[in-house]
Amino acid sequence: MKIICAPDSFKGTLDAVEAAEAIASGVRQVMPYANVDCCPVGDGGDGTLRALLVALDGEAISCRVGGALGEPVDAKLGRFETGGFAYIESATAIGLDPDPLKRNVMNASSRGAGELLLTACKRYGKRILVGLGGSATNDGGCGMAQALGVGFFDRSGRRIDTPITGASLHLIDRIDIDTLSSRVAEADVIALCDVTNPLTGPNGAAHVYGPQKGANPADVAQLDAGLYRLAMIMRSDLGIDIDSIPGAGAAGGLGAGLVAFAGASLRSGIDSVLTTLDFDRRLTGAALCLTGEGRIDGQSMSGKACMGITARASRLGVPTIALVGQATPDASNCLDAGLSEIVVIGEGLHPDESRKHTARLLSAAAARTAEKYLGNGDTMRR
Repeated sequence: MKIICAPDSFKGTLDAVEAAEAIASGVRQVMPYANVDCCPVGDGGDGTLRALLVALDGEAISCRVGGALGEPVDAKLGRFETGGFAYIESATAIGLDPDPLKRNVMNASSRGAGELLLTACKRYGKRILVGLGGSATNDGGCGMAQALGVGFFDRSGRRIDTPITGASLHLIDRIDIDTLSSRVAEADVIALCDVTNPLTGPNGAAHVYGPQKGANPADVAQLDAGLYRLAMIMRSDLGIDIDSIPGAGAAGGLGAGLVAFAGASLRSGIDSVLTTLDFDRRLTGAALCLTGEGRIDGQSMSGKACMGITARASRLGVPTIALVGQATPDASNCLDAGLSEIVVIGEGLHPDESRKHTARLLSAAAARTAEKYLGNGDTMRR
């Protein structure tokens, strides 16, 4: 009997690898002879790199780059012989500080992500996947582009050499992409995201994500105006209508920057990760798929891991159960979309208490679920 354990991370408690191990441990408690396939996943956000490294036996490489606020950080990328690609996790370079009081989106730059991308293009092949989730920036990817060689000029014609931030977007008057690194120009860059937000406007990068990155209402207005100006310059100088592209607002506009400056394609993070993991093949012959993440809600159908997994499993007739920390009332929409059941692992507990014991609760929920669905051998029962 084959059971797939394919969770995303439980943010703040377990990463995807730890969550998969906890689920597998619970299954083995009640079904010691089951064929348990641990397949941690990610949707392009923080933690996706580790999940891929474990699942595909890749090589982790540390690179010293500039952090979001210019401080040196040891960022990570992965090199994968299987599939012949490199994976960049932007959050390891320009990630959001866990302390809300230290977040400073106005002065944050995506330059470190560009330094990481340039290293990957020069050293580790021509197919580069870039995970966009978890960034601290809102500079439209301009800082990233500077690291790749793109020139930005102010109204006086002077090249802007300091890292561009959200607060300095208004200084840009002209863009010269002719100086882009040839290694980047030759690479197949794929940007992975789990959102479809445009670059600007009420659903854009600044309005939707700026506040959680430390922006006040005045900052949000300035950031949105800066991104709008950037979009107009991209249209005139590069011939790209970036604001019409779904997902351009991902990672504070880093999605837009990768498309405009690195020729990247924007793709669903979870779909790309599942394809890379050969997930359909791994599902073949499975009796049950156990997925999970910290929270499931009505928005989970828009590119989140649980529902991407459910879609793949449903096509092959494999029931999928989501083991989650929290479920909002509108999460029932996910059941209508093919998810077999939602199990809240700490049902009845205060969320803070549940988070203290996530691994134990997840393991126990997996054991109960496996026994419920597969208690009679290969015969499914509800």
